[in-house]
Amino acid sequence: MIELATALGLVLVIEGLLYATAPAKLKQLMLQMQAIPDDALRVGGVAAIGIGVVIVWLVRTVFGSS
Repeated sequence: MIELATALGLVLVIEGLLYATAPAKLKQLMLQMQAIPDDALRVGGVAAIGIGVVIVWLVRTVFGSS
């Protein structure tokens, strides 16, 4: 449970950095995303999930878990 809370905290840190450092660019990106079909966004989301799972698995396998 501690790892999940840590991961969620890191997600918020990264997202907060985007809003704090480039709010205008982020708004522009969100407007451009409206033109992308839902299916394409869904495929991108599933791909991101897969890549994230592989990264977590590799890190835990290579560096071990504490």
